[in-house]
Amino acid sequence: MSLLFSPLQLRSLELPNRIQVSPMCQYSAVDGSMNDWHLMHYGSLALAGAGLIVMEATHVTAQGRITHGCSGLYSDDNAAALARVLAFCRKHSAVPIGIQIGHAGRKASSERPWEGRGALKADAAPWPVAGASALPFAEGWPVPEALDREGLRAIRDAFVHSTERAAALGIDLVELHSAHGYLLSTFLSPLSNRRTDEYGGSRENRMRYPLETFAAMRAAWPADRPMGVRIHGSDWIDGGWGVEDAVAYAGALKALGCDYVTVSSGGVDGAAQIPVGPGYQTGLAATVRRETGIITCAVGMITGAAQAEAILADGQADQVALARGMLFNKHWPWAAAAALGASIPLPPQYARAAAQTWRGTIPTGAA
Repeated sequence: MSLLFSPLQLRSLELPNRIQVSPMCQYSAVDGSMNDWHLMHYGSLALAGAGLIVMEATHVTAQGRITHGCSGLYSDDNAAALARVLAFCRKHSAVPIGIQIGHAGRKASSERPWEGRGALKADAAPWPVAGASALPFAEGWPVPEALDREGLRAIRDAFVHSTERAAALGIDLVELHSAHGYLLSTFLSPLSNRRTDEYGGSRENRMRYPLETFAAMRAAWPADRPMGVRIHGSDWIDGGWGVEDAVAYAGALKALGCDYVTVSSGGVDGAAQIPVGPGYQTGLAATVRRETGIITCAVGMITGAAQAEAILADGQADQVALARGMLFNKHWPWAAAAALGASIPLPPQYARAAAQTWRGTIPTGAA
């Protein structure tokens, strides 16, 4: 029996398989609100056969967005637009749907990837940014405001309000974003946190604000619904955050009621030399899983069914998340099931594409 196509229980939510559609920013929202692009994007993913969809990084304030096109959950209009997308997906699919909630911190107010990826120019309506310390992300980027107690409280409350909106919409799962150099990860990393108060200095202090934020969100989220966190396993720079720190952070999150972590890496410092390649972050996930026992999701250059199955079989993770692989082939789970000899339900309109109808000639696309 394929591990990839075995169920996974997260509190009251049973995932039918271990394939997660990873959060993928679409940079296509208007004033934080999803639109027809998202209807098409998530509608197609809802038919993919994955065990879970986690919607793109959705921001808790307008100033917390990465770009002008990033989605938010800070207004009634945002919530109404998201409700429309959810209703469309749920009309045609029973796939569990989660959402990633975050704040971009000092990497906010930036260009969409196809526009250059840098900080917004003066003629592109930039906005002020905030961070753990007054350290810019890179040369040419704005100096962030080092958040004071009032600012910390306001953003933590914004995380809670977005969580409450997600709960009211009936979303199945919430994932807190604390990786990739966005706000919460700038508190964690000594490369971006030079504070001298109780939120800076030691690892315990640097973890304090992200943990406080998680705890406040967990208290606002229904007790029977799962909540996870995307963490970063390494800054990939000497003297930065490392996997031993990720273990400590994941353990502290678990004690606060975190149900799973997805282990990513990088993004805090653009000078990092990240060894990108097939499954390059799975070793980080394996260490976190082994040392903490928390349910762990591996992500990053996972492209093949056999590769994904091996990650689970070797005990490196309990779940795998795919991003670009799902964009390249929206029916990756169908092909993976065929490659691994597993069965997966298809929409009746697509029944003619079932593996057994190909008479041994199925183009798997997920080998």
